[in-house]
Amino acid sequence: MAEIDELFRKMVEMGASDLHMSVGRPPIIRESGEIVRLNDMPILTSDYNERLIMEIMPAKNIQQFEENWDTDFAYEIKGLARFRANVFKDRDGVGMVFRQIPEEILTADQLNLPDAVRKLCYLSKGLVVVTGPTGSGKSTTLAAMIDLINKTRSEHLITIEDPVEFVHKDDKCLINHREVHSHTKSFSNALRAALRQDPDIILVGEMRDLETIEMAIETAETGHLVFGTLHTNTASSTVNRIVDVFPANRQAQIKSMLATGLKGVIAQTLCKKKTKGRIAALETLVITDGIANLIREGKTYQIESQMQIGARHGMVLLNDALVKLVKENQVEAKEAYMKSANKEGLLKAFKTADIDFDISQIGETSSTETNNTDTEKTTSEEPTNKPKLSLKLK
Repeated sequence: MAEIDELFRKMVEMGASDLHMSVGRPPIIRESGEIVRLNDMPILTSDYNERLIMEIMPAKNIQQFEENWDTDFAYEIKGLARFRANVFKDRDGVGMVFRQIPEEILTADQLNLPDAVRKLCYLSKGLVVVTGPTGSGKSTTLAAMIDLINKTRSEHLITIEDPVEFVHKDDKCLINHREVHSHTKSFSNALRAALRQDPDIILVGEMRDLETIEMAIETAETGHLVFGTLHTNTASSTVNRIVDVFPANRQAQIKSMLATGLKGVIAQTLCKKKTKGRIAALETLVITDGIANLIREGKTYQIESQMQIGARHGMVLLNDALVKLVKENQVEAKEAYMKSANKEGLLKAFKTADIDFDISQIGETSSTETNNTDTEKTTSEEPTNKPKLSLKLK
C-alpha cells in the first residue's frame, strides 16, 4: 500500500471532494464546497510531497512533470474510489491536488435529473454539451447520463477523457474507455479514430480546442450521439463560446452546423445544501426549431427569452432552478443569490415567489461576487467526532 493511501482513505471518511497538499501549509480539504484547513496536521514540505507522489505517479507522468512542471493522472484504490491527481510546481515547491471520483456512480434517479435531461440520453444522433465552472459536477452528471444509457440501450459507447474518471462496466452497452496521453495522443486524434471503431455514442471529456470542437460537431452530424463538456456559465453563452473558437470566415458555417447538430445544453452550478453536501442547479436548453433558427441567424441574445417560454420543452433557466431549490428548502436564499449569474433577475424571482431575502446580509460581496464563493474554516470549527487524518512527516 502506498503511503499516501492512508490520506485518501481518511479523505473519503471525512466526505471531502478534494485534497490539497501545498508546501508551507497543513493538508487542506474541500468539504461541502468549503475549504477546510486541517490545522492539527503537520506543515507540508516539498520533499515530503515529492516522495509521496513519486510512489504512485506513472513513469510517463514523471517524465511529463520533469519537462512541463505539471501533470495529470488518475489513481485508484480498489473498493474505495478513484482520484484525479494534478501535480505542479509553485514558488514553494511541489504541490498536489486530488479530486475524489466515487467508485459508485450516482444514477439519474439519485441525482434527480429532470425528464428533459434524460430524454437527451435517448437521442440517436446530435451534440449534447454539459457546461459549468471547474468543480461544478459536470463529470458526475455525465456519468449518470452514461449510466442511464448503459442500462437501457444496446450501443457501442467510447469515452475519451484526460484522465479517465468514472469507469463504467458493460451492462447493455459495450463501453471502451480511452485516456489522452495513455491510449491516444489527443482528443482530436481519438475522435478521428473513433469513427473507424463502429461507435454509436462518444463522450468527449473536454472540447478544449478548435480541432476537437469541429470534429465533435462533424461527428454529431454524421449520425452519432456525442456528449462533450465546456467551461461556460450559461446555456446561451455556450453557443457563442463554440462559434467564437472559429475564425470569422468560418463562423456562418459553424452556426449552420450547430443549428442542425446541437440538441441540448446543460449548464450547471453546485450549491451548498442547508444540510451537509452540495446539490446541482441545472439550466437546461433544448434545441427546438425556433432555437435552431436563432443559432443559424446569429441571434443568440434572444435564446434566454425563448427559454423563459420553453417550459413545455423542458427548458429551465438557472434562476428558476435556484428558486426551486430554495422553495424546496434545500438551499439558502443567500447561497442561491451568490451562485446566480443574473442576480437582479433572481431578486425579482424571489419577490414573485414570496421568498424573503435581505440583500444586506451579503455585504460588499454582492457587487464583486463570481461563481466561486468558497469560504474558509478550520478544524477547530468541526464536530469533535469527525475522523482525523494521522499524517506523519518522515
